[in-house]
Amino acid sequence: MPVIAVRIPQMGEGLQEARVVAFLKKPGDQIKRDEPIYQMETDKALLDIESPYDGVLVEWTAKEGDVLPIGSEIAKMEVAEGVKEMPAGHGPPPKEEPKQTVAEPAAVAVAEPRKVTNAEIPPRTRRYLKEKGLLDRAAEIPARGKKLMPEDVDAWLAAQGDGGASATPAAAPPPKVLKTTAEYEEVEISQRQQTLSYRLARGAQLCVPGTIMVEACWEAIAEARERVKASPDDFKPSAFTMMAWCVVQAMKRHPKFRSAISSDGKTLRTYKGVHLGIAVALPGDELVTAMVPNADSMSWREFAEAARQQIELARNGKDQATEATTLSITNMSAFGLRNAVPVVVSPAVATLFLGEAFYKPVPKMGGFDFRQMVMLSLTFDHRVINGVGAANFLNDVKAEIENFELPE
Repeated sequence: MPVIAVRIPQMGEGLQEARVVAFLKKPGDQIKRDEPIYQMETDKALLDIESPYDGVLVEWTAKEGDVLPIGSEIAKMEVAEGVKEMPAGHGPPPKEEPKQTVAEPAAVAVAEPRKVTNAEIPPRTRRYLKEKGLLDRAAEIPARGKKLMPEDVDAWLAAQGDGGASATPAAAPPPKVLKTTAEYEEVEISQRQQTLSYRLARGAQLCVPGTIMVEACWEAIAEARERVKASPDDFKPSAFTMMAWCVVQAMKRHPKFRSAISSDGKTLRTYKGVHLGIAVALPGDELVTAMVPNADSMSWREFAEAARQQIELARNGKDQATEATTLSITNMSAFGLRNAVPVVVSPAVATLFLGEAFYKPVPKMGGFDFRQMVMLSLTFDHRVINGVGAANFLNDVKAEIENFELPE
């Protein structure tokens, strides 16, 4: 039987390369056409890539972590007589896959869970279930989309009180030592950091960054937080959650901060919903992104609860960034930092930094008042947003913060 190449398909307009994240099949496996066989990370999303042929996997000709041009050979397969090799960069993008990565998390708040069948469990979810020792209980776990996803498993575990929202983030495993000499040691960079590095590198290639800063009075949020802490209600959102709510309100009025530009710079896609990103630090100085999908359609309580749940998923290692995560907030107030120049991480078009609250003397007749302030720093992609638009957005966020009142 003939052996032909499996090549990386074109996964999006203007996309030139992608990074191999994981292989879902091993040599010798019988594979059906359109069955997911490996995962690729682009600058927009994590995608399951389907086999273009029926056949048997002979070998992988690339390694996990490799960054490969579109059209490169990634595997060899044994196929039936008469099957012809697909050309380099073959085929359309996987149907609806980028949309699924947004829609499925969004369904956490709006869709009714349902039980799944084995046919509705993708290979990466099956592998995740196996890691958790839950493969024989998959049918018990409700799905919020068409297929059971790892985040559905996490949500179910949280509801069971096992590894969910109250869990302490697990320490990162020690890095694999590659080489040790009398002068230095070399270790393998984790897959999470490789993914972040890939996004940063892609962002540096594409993004034209600009940064602006403004001081905002923090007293309205500080007072609201004190009222929440004194309330007998168990609902006690943090000051950061209140600030994030203010950002969502501003994003509703500034569509460019809900937008993404195509790789060739000719098309601007504006999302109708606000899919807010939140940077979450992990042990070992690793970083992942939590994402609150469709935050603009939520009530205050729904938003606060969704933010808590998504942040806890991120603390357990679940990176949620998608091509619709157009703006992310990074909160460094707990580390005593007042100001910084944040980095835009692809595929976002902006990153907003929140610094530590501090007291600033403000002149008044006969002396000074001391006001509690924070610094907001915004880095934005100048290809999408110009200086005036960025300034208007940042001042809008400032106004939301300074006039914050606890929503009913």
